[in-house]
Amino acid sequence: MFSPRALKSASSLMCRGFFTGQMCRQGKAPDMAEGNTFLLVSNVRNRLREIVGASTNWKDHQQALAERASLSQNLAKSQDELPAKTMKDSAIEAHLPLGTQPALREKYLNYHNSVRLLICYSHTWNKELKRSPLSIVTALVDKIDMRKNIIYPDCDIKFTGHVTWVGKTSIEAKMHMSQYHDGAYTDVLDATFVMVARDPENKRAAFINPLKLESPEEEAIFQQGEINKMRRVELSTASLLKVAPTAEERTLVHSLFLNTLDTRTVSFRSRVLPPNSMWMEDAKMKGLEICHPQERNIFNRIFGGFLMRKAYELGWANACAFAGGRPTLVAVDDIVFRKPVEIGSLLLLSSQVCYTEGIHIQVRVHTEVLDPLTRQHNTTNVFHFTFRVEKDIPAIVPQSYGESMLYLDGKRHFDETMRSQG
Repeated sequence: MFSPRALKSASSLMCRGFFTGQMCRQGKAPDMAEGNTFLLVSNVRNRLREIVGASTNWKDHQQALAERASLSQNLAKSQDELPAKTMKDSAIEAHLPLGTQPALREKYLNYHNSVRLLICYSHTWNKELKRSPLSIVTALVDKIDMRKNIIYPDCDIKFTGHVTWVGKTSIEAKMHMSQYHDGAYTDVLDATFVMVARDPENKRAAFINPLKLESPEEEAIFQQGEINKMRRVELSTASLLKVAPTAEERTLVHSLFLNTLDTRTVSFRSRVLPPNSMWMEDAKMKGLEICHPQERNIFNRIFGGFLMRKAYELGWANACAFAGGRPTLVAVDDIVFRKPVEIGSLLLLSSQVCYTEGIHIQVRVHTEVLDPLTRQHNTTNVFHFTFRVEKDIPAIVPQSYGESMLYLDGKRHFDETMRSQG
């Protein structure tokens, strides 16, 4: 989400590499004064546990999850049975008082995951049950765009968000992060997530409350959600794993091949690296994580935010080594959660610089779990990160057909990021 339990720097995902070490002025926002009515992030997870019915204590947690099975009788048989909810019903504002409460600065708790889940659970809140009978899980991180390169470690942060689109069993939720600095809030990032509704035991899909639109502005927001859905379908249909590259892309790949031919031998096998370039094979980095219970979510699986943080750290390190300097995160794009990661899994991470343009680096991180007993590998996620550096970088050059497809896929994601940022 960006989000495990701990956002080690307004997210390890974002802030590591963004902090300047400077102490900001006027970091205490006036709307975070003692006694304000907004939800502090320290209370978000407690509120989420109340809605879902979970506990931090392992024994109680197991019992609470077992009791959730009885909530299945409260599931709707069709969406028509459920009351419509408005965007206001799911609107959340949560504060991380880094300026107001200095003790938090050493923790940098990451509440992105909790905030976005609370947004979706607020939409599905059942007044009679005083909780939600659904399990809400993250299906996709559609886009995370950085609006600011610096996140200060001692200035108050505010998270806001609400449901923006609803299907029969899925929800789109948008979240905005801003930081109080020099007397005003400034935009830090915008994030779009797609969540899906499941039964209480997280075994099958479940219907979700429809969305009631109350103004032309909300209609426009909802229509953008429809556009986002169609874009995702089109991208999936045109995936290079399913169909051949376009004529323009085939020409690009052939041009890359011709630029690496050895003119002395004129052989298909003999390749020469052009100046200021690096073979794609030499721009990799790998990692391994053992998934411990402390990284579990309320459904006893590994936090998606933990996976994102580890993927980001590896991708950032790969970009840093490739560029020879500290890169800045520009965007995170199109992260699909294909399979849950169980506690105790061996998580293998593989990072690849797959496309470069100007001062930008596109990095792809592939994660999979290894079953040590069967030795089977199962892909859990593919992450796409766009970084920027302040110096000239080598061009990345593919050699094989498979690497050429990675190159084209990276270019597609980079082009989409540039379009979305204008």
